[in-house]
Amino acid sequence: MGVLIEVKYFNNFLLRKTDKTNGATILAPSWNGSFGIPEAIGGYPIIDAGDKGPDPWVIEESRIRGGYNNTSTDLGVRAYLVEDEPNASTRGNSLIYSGIFNSRTGINNTNIFSIGEEITKSADPANGSIQRLYAEDTNLVLFQEAKVSRALIDKDAIYSAEGGGSITNINTTIGTIQAYAGEFGISKDPGSFAVYGYRKYFTDRNRNTVLRLSKDGLTQISEYGMSDYFRDELNNINSGSNLGIITGGWDVHNKQYVLNTSQNPILATPLYNTLTFDETVLGWTSFFTYNPDQLFSIENNFYSLKNGSLYKHYAATTTGNVAVQRGTFYGTTTKSSVSFIFNPSVSVAKVFQTVSYEGGNGWQVDSFNSDQTGKDYSTNATWIFSEDVTTSEPNPLPATQIPSVWSYVQGTYDLAGGTGLAAVPPLFRAGFDRKENKYTANLVNSSTANRGEVIWGNAMSGIKGFFATVTMSTDGVTDPGGLKELFAVSSGYVSSNGF
Repeated sequence: MGVLIEVKYFNNFLLRKTDKTNGATILAPSWNGSFGIPEAIGGYPIIDAGDKGPDPWVIEESRIRGGYNNTSTDLGVRAYLVEDEPNASTRGNSLIYSGIFNSRTGINNTNIFSIGEEITKSADPANGSIQRLYAEDTNLVLFQEAKVSRALIDKDAIYSAEGGGSITNINTTIGTIQAYAGEFGISKDPGSFAVYGYRKYFTDRNRNTVLRLSKDGLTQISEYGMSDYFRDELNNINSGSNLGIITGGWDVHNKQYVLNTSQNPILATPLYNTLTFDETVLGWTSFFTYNPDQLFSIENNFYSLKNGSLYKHYAATTTGNVAVQRGTFYGTTTKSSVSFIFNPSVSVAKVFQTVSYEGGNGWQVDSFNSDQTGKDYSTNATWIFSEDVTTSEPNPLPATQIPSVWSYVQGTYDLAGGTGLAAVPPLFRAGFDRKENKYTANLVNSSTANRGEVIWGNAMSGIKGFFATVTMSTDGVTDPGGLKELFAVSSGYVSSNGF
């Protein structure tokens, strides 16, 4: 085991101890009585008559022959400097820049920090540390924990006594720091940052919001129909001993901001959500089933990283021109689904009798549920909601559970008892049937009896309620991994006299 000895001066000797022996007699046991570095601090043991010792050792010495009072050489120039105040300080709200770099002229001063020049620029420390920098044209955008600002590059702002300002070109690297309006920052989630064109997207978990920075300043895009969701989601990942991770990226293929929030990321199966924001509709359009480590776009392609592997999204084919299974992420294929609400003739009691959709075959109805009434006291001493349903809970459905409405292929049967793909003509449909390129099915009530009801369950047709919540998904049987489009969904209903 070696021992680290600090070299303090240039003019030193290196003294070596060897293990020259003649049988059991040690001819050179030491240098001038010195036995080297003590064994207690990592040196070698003292050599005795029965031990030739380990490998040779080397020590540094400035005295001739290493004697205690021997003549010492001139110590020469000291090889290091001792600071008067060696305690370091971290200034997370400040920037420091080096000299210039010019590859055409061969100038590289990136390792030069001249203390004789003004090479630092500090933001307001009350807004926390600087988490992210982004250079945009002649501005440098600074993202602090609680503030977003911009600093002029090679320019400065000159203000008059009346408070008016003008921008002028002066000999400065980073000019005046100007804050954007709004008490928002990026918290400690620089990974949520994504940029496309002049729009920058990021999150502020400390204020439960998702923001966009553009020419018109800061906008809370989480307020577009998702304020309650992000309030709860960002609160969840901001609590507990294992803080969650927020990852953002720009999907150049679909022109969307993709945001991933992961709770307790150290767990084998962390809780996560991945969703997208679309500028064309100013809303959050989709949830995805994949949980990426990083998200980014290169040229016209969108990529993600997972467990050290690179994945290309929206790939049409793989090696050997094999078609890619749609809905497959990181080797796992899941069904696509969409949920929506039927709410025609608000405040009118209705009976929803049919469900229809325009698109391709391969879609099934997982659930078709009415709105819930107030809580009623049950016979088993519990309080429960009442509602009309077409399938049993819970929702989403287990893989083995029968859907509310079979897809066009799944619901096929024949007179001999064959079903699905095994059925032979003449064919009949127990679920969706195709009529004039539109798929339609009846709704069969499967709810239990509630207080005051005279007719319930499959004894009646349709679902009673003011509105209905519907979930549709691909069936996993019709052309697995193929294209399945869904253009529009509707429901036939009649007015009711109430419950």
